[in-house]
Amino acid sequence: MIGDIPVPVTKRARARRREKNTLLAATLANGPTELTDFLLPLWAGAAIGLGATEVGLLLAVGMAVSVVMRPVAGVLADACERRRVAAAGAALHALSALGYALAESAPPAYAAAAAGGAGGALLWVAVRAIISERLAEDSGVFPRLLAAQENGSWIAFLAGMTLISAIDYRGVFLACAAACAAASVLLLASPRRAAPGRRADAGAAAAGLGAVGRRLRPMLVAVAFTMTAEAAISLLLVLHLQRGFGLEVLEVALVFLPGAIAKTWAAERLHTFVVRFGRARVLRCASLAGAAFAAGLVWAPHPVVIAALWILCGLASAAVMPIQQAVIAEASGARTGRGMGVYESASLLGALAGSLAAGALYDGAEWAVACLAGAAALLAGAVIMPRAVRSLGVADLPPPPPPKAPLAGTTGHPATTGHPARTAPEPVPGARPRTPRRRVRELGARLAVFAAAQLVLLLLGLSWIEDLFTEGFTTAPAGGGGHGPGFEGLLHGAGRIWTFVVLVDVCWSCGRLLVARTRRPAPGSAPRRRRGAG
Repeated sequence: MIGDIPVPVTKRARARRREKNTLLAATLANGPTELTDFLLPLWAGAAIGLGATEVGLLLAVGMAVSVVMRPVAGVLADACERRRVAAAGAALHALSALGYALAESAPPAYAAAAAGGAGGALLWVAVRAIISERLAEDSGVFPRLLAAQENGSWIAFLAGMTLISAIDYRGVFLACAAACAAASVLLLASPRRAAPGRRADAGAAAAGLGAVGRRLRPMLVAVAFTMTAEAAISLLLVLHLQRGFGLEVLEVALVFLPGAIAKTWAAERLHTFVVRFGRARVLRCASLAGAAFAAGLVWAPHPVVIAALWILCGLASAAVMPIQQAVIAEASGARTGRGMGVYESASLLGALAGSLAAGALYDGAEWAVACLAGAAALLAGAVIMPRAVRSLGVADLPPPPPPKAPLAGTTGHPATTGHPARTAPEPVPGARPRTPRRRVRELGARLAVFAAAQLVLLLLGLSWIEDLFTEGFTTAPAGGGGHGPGFEGLLHGAGRIWTFVVLVDVCWSCGRLLVARTRRPAPGSAPRRRRGAG
């Protein structure tokens, strides 16, 4: 406090609001962009009749523009207001999705692909630079970013793949454009960066790009290597599910769904292990987990087993990616935008190399050989990535994230929490504390609404749950019920999405109740004290 003006609190609140808006924008934009990338080759062949070579060229245009633009985006993120750079990227993504929705021939599709490539570069480089602004005071910012992105990804895939039979590719692309436009508006509405310091002009920032690349070279090599292995394994798995098991597109997406949800759930929780055991140990363990996943694919007899193994891969990725981004941000210093630009370029080049390697391995080698080759590459990451972290000279043990504010009516105490005492926030008038009993009542109310809606759908003959039991689990998820496009198909698909959302809601709520129960002290017991406190 300075007099009666809470200047530091105001700056901190603005920074947190800036981060919160950016995380929400990442959720809104990431799902539509990944869904668009997934649907693009299918749409190009089915809707505008492009051949295999033209589809490959369409994908190459977007990727080439993205690779070229990522260093440029890094320069702009250091020289300009980052929220505007990110908003421009989200707007270009919206324009790209709108272009796909309206395209009826190849030239507009190529233009939309170029806009999407440029938009992705501007958006994600600037978003990561914004998130890094609070890294010094909160080491958990990058795990939160990953969780936000993955939340948007699995929700968009579930909604898009469910509703595509009712609203067609054009409807899905229009919905993606609307979500990206909303993300752009949200970014523009964010507060400006507090005390940004002196920004370099674009020319000076571009001149320092080479120095940043040389400084980060060990980590960039590690990122490109591991991304090559991960991209190769992912594409091999998609090809195997389609050709080896004969799964449809939606069924393939459902195999990947548990891993995406696990990545969302685990990103922030795994960060506690990073704080406790160090980045090098967690990177080694994550590399071992990824290698175990790739090797396990050799003997996986069924897509359900593969979905379970993919959860292991999701957990490994949830540990590795935030560490890489935090290390890049710390090593870049004041040139975070340029650091993120070259990091994104290395990641994208690795994904391109992995995709090429996957095609060659799948066509020219046995399935077991291809999986074991990927496992060996991921296993090598257990040596390469920790060495890269050490070579950059960043700390192995990041500081723990700041504790969350206490509940209304409570105060932190240095003898029991290990943190300085803080003033309890003023209770909101009329607000009730969210006790476990209240959470159970709220969950029950949501389930009652869901049950009533499902009963109505059942009476109308539009219940996906009924199809699940009458047609079987392998048929119903792919769009059972025989409901074509139109309002009936839209209601049927909405009921299917709602079912998955309710399942996730029940698992999440039960998990939170279980954690709250295990943390609750026994009656009459003294609060536990941390080692070294008091």
